[in-house]
Amino acid sequence: MTTSEQVLDSPEGWVAAHIRRYVETGGAEGHEWRPGVFTLLLTTRGRRSGKLRRTALIYGRDGDAYLVVASQGGAPQHPAWYLNLLADPEAQVQVGPDTFPVRARTATAEEKPRMWRTMTAAWPAYDEYQTKTDREIPVVVLERV
Repeated sequence: MTTSEQVLDSPEGWVAAHIRRYVETGGAEGHEWRPGVFTLLLTTRGRRSGKLRRTALIYGRDGDAYLVVASQGGAPQHPAWYLNLLADPEAQVQVGPDTFPVRARTATAEEKPRMWRTMTAAWPAYDEYQTKTDREIPVVVLERV
């Protein structure tokens, strides 16, 4: 990913506004989205468009890795950012003021229960989201490269 490419922010209005504040303030505004709930910005390459796409996601930590959940609020389909990572796992993350490349992977069946607990501790609604859909909501592991 080159920093000179245009990045398209989430088409969801409130998410785009959150991203804009996060970027403009170097994470001073937006990193802590709600008290005790932290977000990162994930930039993926569109699997069909080839364009860079950015969204804001609640994250947790597992050692040095960052964890995010492809919940889409319990929608029946995976979020576009997750499908983009399946097509191209190389991405970029901004956590607070720090921006760095990552490689994404879906948590294994063995890892997921532990990582799911980490993420529901950060955002308990993930358990509710899982009850709304027949798909298994993935936990995504983002590892620095």
